Amino acid sequence: MRFSSSSGAPPRWRKALTGTLALALAVAAVTYTGATTSAYADVQVLTDSKTGADGKQYWVQNHLVTKDLAAQSRAGGTPKKWLLVWAGDENIADTVVKDVKNLPGSLGGGLNKVKNALPGPDFLAVIDATQGSATYGKVVNTATVGPLVENEPHHMQYVWHKGDTVYAGALFAAATYAFDVSALPQLKLKGVSLPTQTLGGSVPDAYWVLKDGSAYGTYMGGPVVPGPYTYQDGSTQIGNGFAGSPGEVVHFDQNGQVLSQNPAATPQGDNPKLCDNLPQLGKPSCANPHGVQAREDLNTLVTSDYAEPRNIILDPVKQPSPYLRRPTIRTWDISDRNHPKLKTVSYLPDGPRADPADPLHSESRAAMETTVTNLPGHKGAFAETMQGGAVFYTPDITAKEPHWIEVFDDGAANKAMYAQNDSNGASSNGGWIQTSPDDRFLYRAIVGRQKGTLSADDPGTTGGVYVLDIQKLLAAGDNVDDIKGRIDTKEKAQQGGGGDLPTVVGAAPINPGTAAAGPHWGAYDNLTLGSDGFYHETTQPQHLAVSNYFVARSGLDGDHKVNLLNLSPDGQVAVDQNFRDEFTGQVGINFNRKSWPHGDFGNAKPHAELFVVADQNLK
Repeated sequence: MRFSSSSGAPPRWRKALTGTLALALAVAAVTYTGATTSAYADVQVLTDSKTGADGKQYWVQNHLVTKDLAAQSRAGGTPKKWLLVWAGDENIADTVVKDVKNLPGSLGGGLNKVKNALPGPDFLAVIDATQGSATYGKVVNTATVGPLVENEPHHMQYVWHKGDTVYAGALFAAATYAFDVSALPQLKLKGVSLPTQTLGGSVPDAYWVLKDGSAYGTYMGGPVVPGPYTYQDGSTQIGNGFAGSPGEVVHFDQNGQVLSQNPAATPQGDNPKLCDNLPQLGKPSCANPHGVQAREDLNTLVTSDYAEPRNIILDPVKQPSPYLRRPTIRTWDISDRNHPKLKTVSYLPDGPRADPADPLHSESRAAMETTVTNLPGHKGAFAETMQGGAVFYTPDITAKEPHWIEVFDDGAANKAMYAQNDSNGASSNGGWIQTSPDDRFLYRAIVGRQKGTLSADDPGTTGGVYVLDIQKLLAAGDNVDDIKGRIDTKEKAQQGGGGDLPTVVGAAPINPGTAAAGPHWGAYDNLTLGSDGFYHETTQPQHLAVSNYFVARSGLDGDHKVNLLNLSPDGQVAVDQNFRDEFTGQVGINFNRKSWPHGDFGNAKPHAELFVVADQNLK
């Protein structure tokens, strides 16, 4: 098959990029060939395309493994549950910034000397996640997207419900894809949002689907072009350009079309001592929204600011300011669903590990994710920090000024995951965090600390998944002063704060004994098979899925595996030993492989996952 690239973005957008990203897109423009391989000899190719805002055709191309699907059909019986994994092709654009100087001297023959150098298509892998199935763990379809390549596939929404569009973000391409998954294992494309449709922001991160089927998406980076951008509400923000600051929240319809862009920055800017920008802005801003979740019954949206993205993974500055990692959480009034209004900006507090000489690892740094509670009697939310390695909580997101406190340190779970870990949570590289639907548990995935992070002889830590019991904390009520227990000493950071604060009830290592090789992202399985032969949503998930990949160009690459974990009713968690790669036979689906249903494109990078079933199988 032949595949070519088209950016769909105006020339000035490309000029706004840094040199290394421009290189990535230049490489992505290469036209290349790939052939379907004997590993997947029987593949049915079905393409669904839509016209983009630029008048060009954008598509999803299914590569259905007919042998496996035919075998499933003959077997009959249990309807299928699928795990969708949004994955990117591994290629030259994944080169870590510090290694750019070692790239081949030309973009011709030199590139071919580099493993997986040429870009291939990014894709949604459709994996059989039906427990007990003969094809459990097999990839039965790779739905490739085009013509954009080097999208750096990032996040989708946190959980899927019947009828939902699947929204998938392209970090580097600044695009959002909207997929129809009603007839899985086949997918269709409902639409695509291009950078020209979201000029107020870039670097799309995550999505939250509302009950009406529309979705909010966080665009972590600044406006596509440096300078002023005027929003629909009449406000104007001055930004420092693509992948810079400030970002925005976008409201999409079910076909991925933009309904509104909404500024995440405050008119007066943020604290200049805690919020740095490169290049500097006249009004310093921490507004780089990453995580996003909503409580529609409370008319409140919560977003967490992670970092000014280009200076973390793109800018060739050796030691950028630690204040490019953000300590801020934002709440929004969504009474008018199409016009979210920023209400508050909260600064997470530092804890007992904070060191003024090394603020990068203070508990408040890099507020990557936030997760809301679910039950009507609860109004709280949690936030977590990637570099800070801590979990925070506020009991009332509707408050005029939500009061956030640290309730757990990743260090207190380190030894539960792997006995040889230390108990220091600094720079644990935690990502995914999610409350269970019944508000009993908090699920947390951490990559682990890299070797040499805290000192030259720092051995790093093994990452994995841990589960916290949060029932006492939520029962303490809406006033933070009524919560018993505090993380106010290093000893409590390592052992837990006592009182009403969360406790570890389950933990499982990923790649035990290897530093910083754990999961960045995850999803819980909210679908269970009923006695009627249909799937139903459950408030007590029995499985989690996690992916061991962050962003290669940040230097935190991972082993590119996807694992399933089994959950018990009391919160204990263990890696599913039956979810094995169809080629290696090893536990976990390995995205580092030569062949895919769409051809011999080599290694791929799995970033986000969702449990989904076909509409006809869900009640």
